[in-house]
Amino acid sequence: MIHAYQLNGYNIILDCNSGSVHAVDEVAYDMIRLYENKSREEVTAEILAKYADREDVTEKEINEVFEDIEALRAAGRLYSTDRYENLAFDYKKRKTEIKALCLHIAHDCNMTCQYCFAGKGEYQGSKALMSFEVGKAALDFLIAHSGRRRNLEVDFFGGEPLLNFEVVKQIVAYAREIEKKYNKNFRFTLTTNGVLLTDEVMEFVNRECYNVVLSLDGRKETNDRMRKTLGGQGTYDRILPRFKKLADLRNQEGYYIRGTYTHYNTDFTNDIFDIADQGFKQLAMEPVVSDPSEPYALRPEDLPVLKEQYEILAKEMLRRDRVGNGFTFYHYMIDLSGGPCLYKRISGCGVGTEYMAVTPWGDLYPCHQFVGNEAFRLGDVFNGVQNTDLQDEFKLCNIYARKECKDCFAKMFCGGGCTANAYHATGSLTGIYEFGCELHRKRIECAIMVKAAEALDEQEALEAAEAQDVSAAPQDA
Repeated sequence: MIHAYQLNGYNIILDCNSGSVHAVDEVAYDMIRLYENKSREEVTAEILAKYADREDVTEKEINEVFEDIEALRAAGRLYSTDRYENLAFDYKKRKTEIKALCLHIAHDCNMTCQYCFAGKGEYQGSKALMSFEVGKAALDFLIAHSGRRRNLEVDFFGGEPLLNFEVVKQIVAYAREIEKKYNKNFRFTLTTNGVLLTDEVMEFVNRECYNVVLSLDGRKETNDRMRKTLGGQGTYDRILPRFKKLADLRNQEGYYIRGTYTHYNTDFTNDIFDIADQGFKQLAMEPVVSDPSEPYALRPEDLPVLKEQYEILAKEMLRRDRVGNGFTFYHYMIDLSGGPCLYKRISGCGVGTEYMAVTPWGDLYPCHQFVGNEAFRLGDVFNGVQNTDLQDEFKLCNIYARKECKDCFAKMFCGGGCTANAYHATGSLTGIYEFGCELHRKRIECAIMVKAAEALDEQEALEAAEAQDVSAAPQDA
């Protein structure tokens, strides 16, 4: 299966199963699209007719393109088959090794964001702070079930985790005490709204956290409309200087400014550009997922403008990068050098199997979006996973378990999408969240275009440098 599209002046062919990307000229683009369903003679006749006014499009050139197409097909880089589909369901039998925990260090928050899925940080339950004893047990549980994995990831999450900063420090200190004993390496992430981001906190996270997620929705008016203090005040002016300081202290690495866009700011690229203009280099912006009845909920009629926004973003990122003022956008970070990750396409995101969320009381859930729904409680950190039947269901959450993924060109880049969003949209763990899929497909198209453009820019620069070297070389008499 191939996916052919044109974007920003580039003609792009994606071989969906191998992940090979081909940026080609117009003639090759048309021929590759026709090749599978028409004979060689039919393709030749159609191309000659379409390009009748071009002297350079001859039968000889067309035959050369045919040779290239057939060579790529023989190499498994064009019209390739999916060799891994039958492996997917064997994954239910695999031994599960846990690599990451999301510690709900605080079911409480000092902000009241309108779209918060956690319900003011309380997850439809009571306010609570995790004790050190629960956190310690969580790390012990992770080590005990991590198998041969050496790098273990722990995310301090909430609510607002800095409401329980002392316990965060205690948990990290405990991890540093035991990681050498068990030949493990703990990598911590902290997600914060920034209200409590003091110099002491910055010093700590810069020493102990390999990543920090900073919540900011963009322009002042956008952010302050949705992200308010408990007293109803906007937070932009309060948190922006702190985020700038932290990002600079981290040399603009190892963090993300993470925003959410809603129906109120479908022009979200302006929020991204505003954040970038503040000097931030690591950006992420996610579509809100909410009850469709909410006034801020994204709507089907928003899709065309949202897709256009992703194209605007990709083009502007290229422009800025070419003048030396680029930034990273999380959803455009794809690796085309090795093709789609085989493990990810089969195992999905690892929800409920390799990754779990831990409540302040020590209960285990598949991920943070299932917390509070008792039907999805897997067990606890003291006794381990007890609902193994539920865990087996999550083992099958991948592209091959979702019939809608079968003919989707982007399936190898998403692993089947977010299981929680699919469940909340359809009531099934193996359903799909179609609105999210539409946006993800556009993001993949844009991300591939950006990577193709960067590769072509590098090639042109190399060729220019080589030509300059040749012209500068001394000539024989």
